[in-house]
Amino acid sequence: MEQITIQLRGDYIELNQLLKLAGACNSGGEGKMLVAEGIVKVNGAVELRKTYKVRAGETVTLEDLEIKVVAPDQ
Repeated sequence: MEQITIQLRGDYIELNQLLKLAGACNSGGEGKMLVAEGIVKVNGAVELRKTYKVRAGETVTLEDLEIKVVAPDQ
């Protein structure tokens, strides 16, 4: 499984934008489609809210990709 660490610039990042930033898709719109398909998990649970606010300490998984989100100062 490929693991990526993303450092936040603020308090949170929207799920669809996180997928784009991590390279899982080419646009926020494509990210929304991935979430709508029910294949994106946040902390092990399927997340269907496209603009879910992902915060530091959370882990997002999509197929063989794991994205760890860390605070801005880490």
